Amino acid sequence: MRKEKLAVALLTVSALALGLVGFGTAASAEALPTDLNIMLETPVESLDPQIATDGTSFEVIADFTDGLMQMDADGQAVEALAETYDISEDGLTYTFHLRDASWSNGDPVTAADFVFAWQRAVDPDVASEYSYMLSDIGQVVNAAEIIAGEKDKSELGVTAVDDKTLEVKLNVPVSYFLSLMYFPTFYPVNQAFYESVGDTFGTSPDTILSNGAFIMDSYEPATTAFHLTKNDSYWDADRVQLSGLNYQVIQDSQQALMSYQAGTLDTTLVNGEQVDQVKEDPEFQTIGAGYLWYVSPNMAGVPELANVNIRLAMSQAINRVSITEDVLKDGSIPTYTAVPLQFSAGPDGSDFSADQEKYTDVCADNAENAATLWAAGLEELGISELSLDMIVDADDAPQKVAQVLKEQWETTLPGLTVNIVVEPKKQRVEDMQNGDFQLGLTRWGPDYADPMTYLGMWITDNNNNYGLWSNADYDAIIAECTTGDLCTDPEGRWARMYDAEKIVMDEAVIYPLYTQANAEMMSSKVTGVEFHPVALNRVYKNAVKAE
Repeated sequence: MRKEKLAVALLTVSALALGLVGFGTAASAEALPTDLNIMLETPVESLDPQIATDGTSFEVIADFTDGLMQMDADGQAVEALAETYDISEDGLTYTFHLRDASWSNGDPVTAADFVFAWQRAVDPDVASEYSYMLSDIGQVVNAAEIIAGEKDKSELGVTAVDDKTLEVKLNVPVSYFLSLMYFPTFYPVNQAFYESVGDTFGTSPDTILSNGAFIMDSYEPATTAFHLTKNDSYWDADRVQLSGLNYQVIQDSQQALMSYQAGTLDTTLVNGEQVDQVKEDPEFQTIGAGYLWYVSPNMAGVPELANVNIRLAMSQAINRVSITEDVLKDGSIPTYTAVPLQFSAGPDGSDFSADQEKYTDVCADNAENAATLWAAGLEELGISELSLDMIVDADDAPQKVAQVLKEQWETTLPGLTVNIVVEPKKQRVEDMQNGDFQLGLTRWGPDYADPMTYLGMWITDNNNNYGLWSNADYDAIIAECTTGDLCTDPEGRWARMYDAEKIVMDEAVIYPLYTQANAEMMSSKVTGVEFHPVALNRVYKNAVKAE
């Protein structure tokens, strides 16, 4: 399936899209024959499931933690720690019956572990950035009120009926609720262990507890190399064939490719000119990653970017085809919608974003029209030139894309100067969330297979609404689709989400660029790595590495 064309792969493979690259020489020297060597583009930011926000962290957390559900090879939700489940006729009550499973310290996994974790997720004192997954997205009873400080976390609509029975109450039916259960924010935490390690939770092997396929045996914050070993006490241990996972952070893709070619890596991401070097190699493959890359203008903090003509001009001055075909060369697809391609199908089975020409009047690669809009915007502002800083991750590919954007904008829009500011990803995200930026090159991967995973970002005051945009009509539409009558009207809900997307596009809230694919090398010795465009990029439970 990995050799099939991208259009098919994007629909069947998975996610949140991390750089897939191999492991460095030093760690490989100590690796067991069936350890898989994996490279990450960016460091892990947190191994606390209720605190983590990035795809790299989510992948690693899922290596050593199971939730109620997991994904099968096709991305469908199947039972994990939940052996069975029941759904009430009105869709408002889910009852999960847990299987016999244990933590790596010998404690049984219980329903109380989920209650504790979910209460942490909505606790204002914890301030989880993904708390909205329980309120706005999951619609768990009282989640919104607890987050707002109006109710105590003990009133959250989740109850441990007994050690093996977890009951969850929802405000409204949520069609994709089961798929949320494999997202790390919903993973369990052993309360006694958490309280015993305190603020050090998730920072070392001694402060990390596993109930999953692997156990963390070497790790420290901001490390560039760490290791997990197979968990022989895992409830599904017979299925795990790898002896362990070696990870290394390598931000220079050329260095990673050289290591792969030297035989010390099992897999590596490639881009740009590297693709030309290896595209005929049978170990080369292109895999849909699901991420939408876009530029976010800070409309609240930069008066010039509050002008819609300026924003529209910048969006239309971008040649997206040039970025994907001449710079990335990794199979990424130019994208002209706020919701990316090929990850979510509607009630009739159609791709929400199949029509990439519906916003050509506001998001076309049209240099002439961009220049006209730019001139109008400058006149409205009473200025003749504008200088803007754009923050971008320190990774290889984003820096290449940023340089092309700078050239395209400065060539097409007279008087515009764009200064590229390279930051570590963690700092870049923090700056954007704080509104401390002018332009930001960023990405978003779908947390669940529904357009709301994107559209929900631009609600007023959402943590991921980087541009600090606010529109009452937009908020009202999203409310209709999440808590209103459209919850039980799939066709009507789908239509209204199109209305919401149109507002985002008409106002150039973001400048969409491309839907990411990963071009990578994978050793012919390795099979069974599962790729998903939703929630978890890579899953290794079924992976096999021949000796």
